[in-house]
Amino acid sequence: MKNSIHSISMDEIHAYVDGQLTPQRRAFVEEQMAKDPELKATIEHYQTQNDMLHQAFDGVLEEPVPAKLLLKTHPVARRPLWFNIAASIGLLFTGGTLGWTINGAQLAHYDAVEGLAKPAAFAHAVYSPEVKHPVEVGADQEQHLIAWLSKRLGNEIAAPNLAQLGFSLVGGRLLPSDNGPAAQFMYQDESGSRMTLYVRNKHNDEQNTAFRFHQQDNTNSFYWIDGNLGYVLSGDFQRQQMLNVANNVYQQLSF
Repeated sequence: MKNSIHSISMDEIHAYVDGQLTPQRRAFVEEQMAKDPELKATIEHYQTQNDMLHQAFDGVLEEPVPAKLLLKTHPVARRPLWFNIAASIGLLFTGGTLGWTINGAQLAHYDAVEGLAKPAAFAHAVYSPEVKHPVEVGADQEQHLIAWLSKRLGNEIAAPNLAQLGFSLVGGRLLPSDNGPAAQFMYQDESGSRMTLYVRNKHNDEQNTAFRFHQQDNTNSFYWIDGNLGYVLSGDFQRQQMLNVANNVYQQLSF
């Protein structure tokens, strides 16, 4: 993104994501995105964050303020000078820490594309069209499947129940990865369209991350690191539907 960053500021990136650019400038940003995969990935990252924030908190905006929080107004006491100075220093250190955190998250994002998102999307593209042998172990042996894959990965894993979202478990298989064995769980809806959840052990330099979005040909994926494991949900579905399922999977696996 070195060439693009000189012509597109971070303020403009956020304005693009929030739909606040002029049509001319928006067209320019999209032209640069087509030329610069890193710029495109950065913008998609912020778009995903926006999607998650709206999904999580839009409903809260309509809720009434609890009565116990409706405090009577009082004049604000004048704070001493030392308090304001201390607060400013605290904000300075907080801002510096946040900057390092964001940069670290972005680096983890770009490393994980090659080591996590792309292999999972490729495995989805290979096995999801299979008619006779889409999985090694079927859903009728779910407990055996989970125990077997957990043993091979050396970590306890689970197959989320996606029935409420219209997906049933087909089964799963063992796969290789750049960090030892990986697991793939396959789901399908009533039309036979399939979605896969890829799981592998995280690398030592990978940190817990929020959802990241990756698109590879016709396959959309959301991937994240949680605890000792990396997860990728892949499917040929619209981005919003994939995000809804990814949120459900995350909720089930985090508790």
